[in-house]
Amino acid sequence: MNDLKRIKCMIYRSGTSKGAYFLDNDLPKDTQERHELIAKIMGSEDIRQIDGIGGATSVTTKVAIVSASKREGIDLDYKFIQPNIGVASVDDKPTCGNILTAIGAFGLEKGLVSIDDGITNVNVYDVNTGATITQTIKTPNRTVQYHGDMKIAGVPGSAAPIEMFFKNITGGKTGSYLPTGNNYDLFNGIKATCLDISMPVVFINASDMNITGYETPSELDSNKKLFEELENIREQASHKMGLGSARGNVIPKIAVISKAINDGDINIRYFTPSTAHPALAVSAGFCVATGSFIEGTLLNELNPKKLEIGDYIVKIETPSGTIDVGVNFPTLDINDVEGKTTRTARLLLDGEVYI
Repeated sequence: MNDLKRIKCMIYRSGTSKGAYFLDNDLPKDTQERHELIAKIMGSEDIRQIDGIGGATSVTTKVAIVSASKREGIDLDYKFIQPNIGVASVDDKPTCGNILTAIGAFGLEKGLVSIDDGITNVNVYDVNTGATITQTIKTPNRTVQYHGDMKIAGVPGSAAPIEMFFKNITGGKTGSYLPTGNNYDLFNGIKATCLDISMPVVFINASDMNITGYETPSELDSNKKLFEELENIREQASHKMGLGSARGNVIPKIAVISKAINDGDINIRYFTPSTAHPALAVSAGFCVATGSFIEGTLLNELNPKKLEIGDYIVKIETPSGTIDVGVNFPTLDINDVEGKTTRTARLLLDGEVYI
């Protein structure tokens, strides 16, 4: 026995991220109290997160809050939280498509969704963006299958595939897939395309930042001048996108793009924004893929695609390898775009966290 409070928790490696998953009912209802508790659980106050279960990097310090949905045709509601590192606070405005990957499996493990023999489809509502996602999960003998042969860039080994189909992914935070009304804007004399497709992202040509775009994340992280310039542009872009100040917030995200040099269509270095991402967020992948079909954007200039009805695969080169992102245009209206991607997840821990 002890004087610590216990809260049920699962930890997943989900896509190329890692995070803690909680049932909504196990956390305080009051938003401020909930956020303070999550910051405490993750150890956000310290950059090492030594007194919490955070991973001391933004991609390994994430939180998902899940509940059975009351929405028609939806099984689970998913709320994403990004705990800060070095500051006892969290950001509940962005979403995370990587952490989303394990939501269906978590719901099945917790008995929130009935499990079928063979394959189970789970419909998820992303509370942060309003998107709806159908996940197809392997469930032989009504058991969640984690082992498999699927490999994804940025994760060692292999696991069972989880297919995800996205709808309602445009304008989730700003109300428009082109939140500034322009295909590109000028910030400090530098061209930038601002998109809100699954995630608000500001795209800049790598050459305009005096880099190649093929640097490793560690090389980029050591370039303090680059981060200062990117943050200045991100702040200006955030205001023009209608998001207010970016200070203390992780959205909009920012990325530098360049021509692909291997087997891809376009190359990217994506920022969290305080560090360079080892691969690419799922949500940002839809921004890149869809933006390639929007004439006049920087993405379309580097990776010119003609907007026609149909299904397409856009191959995006990242520091960890090439990621395939699927987009479907049922009409010629960008607002109708649908996304598809296949990721993997693995349950790492099922138990209780103490505070």
